Amino acid sequence: MLERRSLRFERRERTEAPSPDQISLGLDFETGAPELSVVMPCLNEAETLAICIIKAKRFFTENGVHGEVVIADNGSTDGSQSIARQHGARVINVPVRGYGAALAAGIAAANGRFVAMGDADDSYDFLGLMPFLERLRAGDDLVMGNRFKGGIAPGAMPPLHRYLGNPVLSLAGRLFFKAPVGDFHCGLRAFRRDAIMELGLVTTGMEFASEMVVKAQLAELNLSEVPTTLVPDGRTRAPHLRSWRDGWRHLKFLLTFAPKWLAFYPGLIIGGIGLIGTLLTLPGTFRIAGLNFGIHSLLLFATGILVGAQLVSFAVLARLFGVHDGLWRTTDNIELARRWFSIDRCVVAGLVFLLIGVGLLIIAVGGWAVLGFGDIYGGKLMRVSIMAALFLSLGVQVMISGFIATLMGAD
Repeated sequence: MLERRSLRFERRERTEAPSPDQISLGLDFETGAPELSVVMPCLNEAETLAICIIKAKRFFTENGVHGEVVIADNGSTDGSQSIARQHGARVINVPVRGYGAALAAGIAAANGRFVAMGDADDSYDFLGLMPFLERLRAGDDLVMGNRFKGGIAPGAMPPLHRYLGNPVLSLAGRLFFKAPVGDFHCGLRAFRRDAIMELGLVTTGMEFASEMVVKAQLAELNLSEVPTTLVPDGRTRAPHLRSWRDGWRHLKFLLTFAPKWLAFYPGLIIGGIGLIGTLLTLPGTFRIAGLNFGIHSLLLFATGILVGAQLVSFAVLARLFGVHDGLWRTTDNIELARRWFSIDRCVVAGLVFLLIGVGLLIIAVGGWAVLGFGDIYGGKLMRVSIMAALFLSLGVQVMISGFIATLMGAD
């Protein structure tokens, strides 16, 4: 368990940026790459950028760390670039807009063995990076800050984010990926640069924060977290974050990389309910608790079987694609699915379903002919027609799934 640290939030004057003469720039190393690069994404952060750079450099000085500050500028028009250079930071111009795009470019340009990333709005404590660095020196690959354990000052985080957005999305991340992270979206984190570069992070928006954790967990990197603090930022303008839009982007990313939760488990539940309902209503009307489940219910239950089968097959194909594309490592279950989802087995199973469906269809058409090809009112004939449609659909789906699985390495 991480120890909870007592802390005191101090109010800071931010109305004037300190001049370069007020800055202690830290150690002057003539040779060798820096151990730590502090990367800050920046889009019109003139009000707070200087104090953030100063704190990062002060951290280097006070802890004897050979470091650099990299500002990944996303097209600022308020002079942020000049402020950054004036205070000894290296500026990287990033033409592609977005939080993730800026950070990805900054990380790629960093010279340090380790990278710490944090917002340039003075809400995170760059003087408190030592616990992060210690964990990296001890062998961890990604060290997350946890604001809920470190402390959130009044007004630092909107109630929607503090009590709904972050807890729900962090819970989803732990549930979907078993990541040992209590604050999935903390903007202050540190990592081994080469390990994160190998993950191939591609998102350009705020979901970059989730992508890093998810792919690090899938790649079985060493993850840990340390308490960190959050205070109200020092800007007078509105933040770039848009709660509902960016929250949906995070959730969408998490679901995309969790096919078991997105499709497999729902498919089993929906398909199972459909199968039980079909077996109960196929012979005739089924009654329970005063409710009648008849021919129309059979149609819905049969649809449930089809939807469930589709979801399960989509989930299996998504996992095969993920392994084939190097998104995550294979497992015994994936190898089992790879063997069973062979094109030969799927074609045979699909043909069996199709033959059953064709046979039922012939029976249904024969019954329809007896009625003079008029309207069908008989319950038995409708039941046969529904099952014919179900087996025909399942047959086509299973066969096509086998061909697609083969493209992704199935036997």
